[in-house]
Amino acid sequence: MDQQDETFMNEALQLAQRGIEQGDGGPFGAVLVMQERIIGRGWNQVIKHNDPTAHAEILAIRNACDHAASYHLPGSVLYTTCEPCPMCLSAAYWAHIDRLVYAATADDAAAIGFNDNFIHKELNKPMGERGIITQQLFRERSLTLFRAWHESDKRVDY
Repeated sequence: MDQQDETFMNEALQLAQRGIEQGDGGPFGAVLVMQERIIGRGWNQVIKHNDPTAHAEILAIRNACDHAASYHLPGSVLYTTCEPCPMCLSAAYWAHIDRLVYAATADDAAAIGFNDNFIHKELNKPMGERGIITQQLFRERSLTLFRAWHESDKRVDY
């Protein structure tokens, strides 16, 4: 870690503080940096937007993708005030983020009521044993759409 890492993490911490003061959601903030510049900012806004996906990292990634006009962010660094949950970590992978720097751990978050261990456990279970009742319907119809997309001249691989 260097001085720049500290500077960017301080920005993420300030965003988390802002979210707490505004009552937007949990104590989480994130910034996305590319070429030593912040291109995305976010803080937890789950309560504000009634959106369980409005985590700091997701909002920072969305903001950065808008700024970069791209859904891939190679060469970028995500600074976040807490170790990302499975959803946010997955989004970081989908965005092709190169590096992740976090402050608090998942165990620290669990200690104040933000426990995502059950999600980790659920993901390791076979589909039929998960807590969400899951069923498959219309696979063949969906596969027809998959083939149409695969053959489309408008297809963009990502």
